[in-house]
Amino acid sequence: MTTKTNTHTDLKQLAMDVMERAKKLGATDAESVAYEGDEFSVKVRLGHVETLTQSGSRAIGLRVFNGQRTATTSTSDLSEEGIARLLNGAIELAKIAEEDPFAGLPDAGAFSHKRTSEGMGLFFEDVYSLPPEDRIDLARRAEAAAMSADVRIQNSDGGTFDAATSYKVMANSRGFVGEYRKSYCGIAAMPIAQDASGMQRDYWSSSARTLRKLDSPEAVGKEAARRAVRRLGAKRVKTQRATIVFPPEIARSLIGNIFDAANGDAIYRHATFFEGKLGQQVANENISVIDDGTMMLEPGLAGFGTLPFDGDGLPMQRTTIIDRGILSSYVLNTYTARKLNMHSTGNASRGLAGASGIGSGNFYLQPGTQSPDEIIGDVKSGLYVIETLGSGVNLVTGDYSQGASGLWIENGEFTGAVEEITIAGNLKDIYRNIVAIGSDLIWRGSAAVPTIRVEGMTIAGE
Repeated sequence: MTTKTNTHTDLKQLAMDVMERAKKLGATDAESVAYEGDEFSVKVRLGHVETLTQSGSRAIGLRVFNGQRTATTSTSDLSEEGIARLLNGAIELAKIAEEDPFAGLPDAGAFSHKRTSEGMGLFFEDVYSLPPEDRIDLARRAEAAAMSADVRIQNSDGGTFDAATSYKVMANSRGFVGEYRKSYCGIAAMPIAQDASGMQRDYWSSSARTLRKLDSPEAVGKEAARRAVRRLGAKRVKTQRATIVFPPEIARSLIGNIFDAANGDAIYRHATFFEGKLGQQVANENISVIDDGTMMLEPGLAGFGTLPFDGDGLPMQRTTIIDRGILSSYVLNTYTARKLNMHSTGNASRGLAGASGIGSGNFYLQPGTQSPDEIIGDVKSGLYVIETLGSGVNLVTGDYSQGASGLWIENGEFTGAVEEITIAGNLKDIYRNIVAIGSDLIWRGSAAVPTIRVEGMTIAGE
């Protein structure tokens, strides 16, 4: 039987061979990316398995350069015939591609010295340690906990358990060869609550790199139930300007627009309100936003966005995007850095085909000192958002408008659920009007933002 270690060795050798063959066929530079992954997913609804999938895949991508011309190809056919088609296709496409003076691999001396994930805490064998029946039981337990938490929950959209592992290797003609393995597992529950006022649903989840860091399915289910029940009896409110409190799971998206606005691709396309704002105040002075691709959550456990190198093979970095309200850096890969006459921030994101994009490491808003209860307690009248709907952000102008539901706050207390409203403003103003930041910075993914309170946003209702 072929071991996983041996298959990884084979894939690494294949990536190196493909890169070298591309050079022999005439490419001035070449880069190959090989990938192998396994996924398991189960959804249980009302105690019965509704969907169950288990899959694996192997593929390789190739990027070649013919001077200033670039082409990419990819294939999951790893036979000799498939590899030959991959190589010939890339070489021929590069001959007819448009010239781009900014195209090319990073300089040879710039590549990461950390070329493997060994010892970083990205991969844990235990995500696949449970037999299938036990994985199904985790999903079933999460749903059961949600449905037993309150008599108003008699239906469910299900409970789920997911696990995945992946291996990726990159090799290029500038002498870089790097590889890493990652693991993931997650539990979720999606209960439906109902009373005389109608029906409401919500969810909760827990995800981790290792099973030992997952919340129990019972804790996930009970929290999902609490969130569903609190939405019952929702009403509309009058149109007004008000204080809005964003909890971590919603604040993450609002603050995440900062990363998109600072994206080097958007900057050179003149498609963001951050263009030309380096060194200027773009947010309240209590705002510091950081992207850190090197972060460890604890010894031996890497952050969700931590990697040994980025999609260009460059070292992952810690970049302060906003420093006490001042825009101090864009986020860049090699290509956008050249276009802007700057240096890469180690934010290249690379799939099998296509040019490198820009992705985050561990993106977060520096926490404050107030607890969520203290932030809510200071609100005389306002909205606590529990869900946003649609995509209503214009990064060119900063205009922000989202459908929303939540809980109404009066004198620091929740007084009832609110739905069928729209919250609106402009990100330029919103970021300057964040008057409170919570201490509850909790990592549930590769982005984390604590509770925040924004003054003076518009709520469109009745």
